[in-house]
Amino acid sequence: MESAQIKRSLFILNPHAGILPVKFILSSELQRRKNELATYKSLSIHESGSHIREVFNKYDFFIAAGGDGTVRSVAKQLLGSKKILGVLPMGSGNGFGREFGFRPNLRSLLSDIRKAGSIPVDVIEMNDQICLNLAGTGLDSYVAHSFNKSRTRGFWTYSWMTLRNFADLRPFRVCIQSGDKEIFNEDIFDLIIANTRQFGYNAFIAPEAKPHDGIIDIVIIKPFPKILAPFFIIRLFTGKIKNSKYVSYIRTPDPFIIKTDEKRFHIDGEPVEIEGDLKVNIRRNALMVLQTKRSKL
Repeated sequence: MESAQIKRSLFILNPHAGILPVKFILSSELQRRKNELATYKSLSIHESGSHIREVFNKYDFFIAAGGDGTVRSVAKQLLGSKKILGVLPMGSGNGFGREFGFRPNLRSLLSDIRKAGSIPVDVIEMNDQICLNLAGTGLDSYVAHSFNKSRTRGFWTYSWMTLRNFADLRPFRVCIQSGDKEIFNEDIFDLIIANTRQFGYNAFIAPEAKPHDGIIDIVIIKPFPKILAPFFIIRLFTGKIKNSKYVSYIRTPDPFIIKTDEKRFHIDGEPVEIEGDLKVNIRRNALMVLQTKRSKL
């Protein structure tokens, strides 16, 4: 007999998210245990949001089974409540899931749910949208837009998209204002707004970022000789990119505004277009996330 926590858990499955064979294995396992586990197969962000609101009082744990986009769509419905977000990672990068120790393993996740521990975390607000993990404009946003059009997923597809966009990369101007003060105004290659440390795949772009410290980490990559790209990649995966003279960090608890002519952004890996000023602030302890036995937070 399953515990009370399992019975009060709802799995929100995005059938379009994920890479094979992970998606096939986990989806099949959820289907096999459909009499034990409450599962809702969502065909759109709007549909999943409507269903969560309908059954909100029935469940205490809402498990996003998909990629970072699925996680964000579920989290949006839980903000400001005591409901707990869990993740069954099935996507490509799974940046948010990796940061909190979630694994593509249903048995391990159910064990964590039974223990019912949780962590209050911050959420970054960007105009009318939220960001759990990372957002930005520049190289990583160009990759997100290209990746979204691809029929294939996975690390090698992502790597190829990165190389292709990097070859065409050109500097663009970004201005950052906090209150009446201009804190940055230069040409750059990339701007990352970070609530956690990594893009996914353990690529640590903001090694000091913590999702519960009330601080927004801004990472700025300035134009550099493209021949140095391999050294950037090594530093990215070893968590030492902050040591580069071409990388600047700004850490702030205060709201700020980003001004740029670049419209292509990404939020948690999902491509978006933003025109005009982008207002950014942090919302403290806005979301409860399931504590996993592998979490180091």
